[in-house]
Amino acid sequence: MATADERLRILKMVEEGKITAEEGSKLLAALRDARKDPRMAPAPPRPLNKGWLRVRVTDTATGRTKVNVNLPLGLLDAGMNIATQFAPEVNFGQIAEAVRSGELQGKIVDVFDEDGSEHVEVFVD
Repeated sequence: MATADERLRILKMVEEGKITAEEGSKLLAALRDARKDPRMAPAPPRPLNKGWLRVRVTDTATGRTKVNVNLPLGLLDAGMNIATQFAPEVNFGQIAEAVRSGELQGKIVDVFDEDGSEHVEVFVD
């Protein structure tokens, strides 16, 4: 059954620009349909209180680690904000949603910045 919390999460994603209003409408409709047919209920999202998000930035010229952050998955958004500073071309909002849904594990980002001589890696363990 669609809870008020689930509907609120969808509306929050629309408000934050993570999904379009049309996508939000489709998700809300799917929640309504799932309530009518329990077999269509979406899989529960991965609990974010288990596991770690690791962000590592290495200077490719020296091999020295510039940033090495390990965060509980409950602090996913904070970790994605850190990673965005080093790889602004990556859509970390989309990655965060995939992690929340349980679709991504292991090394989820591996970016080499030739100009800045940086290697950015993000892991979900």
